[in-house]
Amino acid sequence: MTLPLMPKATAVWLIEKTALTFTQIADFCGMHPLEVQAIADGEVAQGIIGYDPVANSQVTQAEITRCEANPDARLAILPPVQPAKKQKGARYTPVAKRNDRPDGIAFLLRNYPQLTDVQVAKLMGTTKDTIHKVRDRSHWNSANIKPRDPVILGLCTQTDLHNAVMSANERLTREGLAVPPPPMPEQDEAN
Repeated sequence: MTLPLMPKATAVWLIEKTALTFTQIADFCGMHPLEVQAIADGEVAQGIIGYDPVANSQVTQAEITRCEANPDARLAILPPVQPAKKQKGARYTPVAKRNDRPDGIAFLLRNYPQLTDVQVAKLMGTTKDTIHKVRDRSHWNSANIKPRDPVILGLCTQTDLHNAVMSANERLTREGLAVPPPPMPEQDEAN
């Protein structure tokens, strides 16, 4: 069974603020009923400030009221609230792979023209200025840029690329524009 955060402080609060039995509080806090009784008598946990499990989303007031009415009922702890998934910020590219970034940008511009500059910048962890320079062939190293798959280069994941392409295709469909066909796999030049 999952225990509440700070069980002794929670027990102190439940003793002071509710009419629950020592057994109910002990079961909820993962303590022995005699320890809860000692807290109530002031022998243990002196000076501990009560921790409100209702305000901290560990149990509801309705659940406490239900258990106060029935001494045989047991408090059920609420499942922990999962924090919202943190949005990824700027993507870090190791120094060794930074020279591959223009190659990945060129690949995306050639094979996925439906991607916006913002989507390419987010996928590759670069700036719009760099994307414009690669597109206009005014990049300082444009003579050596060869379009290479950024997934293979390790600059983005296949899932992130797929999600960006699907999002771009949905945007084009909403705007009533034609969705470009998927790129054909590149053939080995030795064949």
